[in-house]
Amino acid sequence: MPRPSSSSRGSVHLLIDSTGLRLCGSGEWLIERHSTQRRRSWRKLHIGVDAETGQILASALTPHDVEDGRQVEPLLDQIPGALASFVGDGAYDQSGIYGTVTERHPAAEVIVPPRSTAVLSEDAETALTQRDRHIRGIAEHGRMGWQKRSGYTRWALVETAISRFKKVIGDALRSRTNGRRATEVGIAISALNRMLELGRPECVRVA
Repeated sequence: MPRPSSSSRGSVHLLIDSTGLRLCGSGEWLIERHSTQRRRSWRKLHIGVDAETGQILASALTPHDVEDGRQVEPLLDQIPGALASFVGDGAYDQSGIYGTVTERHPAAEVIVPPRSTAVLSEDAETALTQRDRHIRGIAEHGRMGWQKRSGYTRWALVETAISRFKKVIGDALRSRTNGRRATEVGIAISALNRMLELGRPECVRVA
């Protein structure tokens, strides 16, 4: 499990996304334990990143066909403090995800771009939901304007974290069992977080 940064104990702007990691090793572990299918095997890594520090605060490693929204609760379970916001891409545009986040963190903003066919909820005239406000914001300011106003542009930082992971650690898993693969990912994330801590400058006001 990733070691949380000091800022993760306060209010966190959490950015989430997922990426694929190849399975490496002896014949890709004999093509996933004697399968005759020759396509390359892989796993999906889901991560939650602190927008302020760039550190990975939460992670989950799943089979490649697991839907991203199903990993929101396991990621939230790893965040020790309160959330200021939860930011994800369009894959997280689900009513259940809004409910899951707000149930645990009532004050958190859920910033997820609604799909292009999204419509206002039935009660929008009397009580706007967060998703309703996003839909109206896009209608008033355009999708790019909404991204800037809502804070969604910060989501690009999670893509930076994924790129950092693959450039420094690589895009492959070399362990042969699921438990060892999870440990391999946890060690890699802890190392990356430690590098960020050591490389971050300390700013001091000079009188």
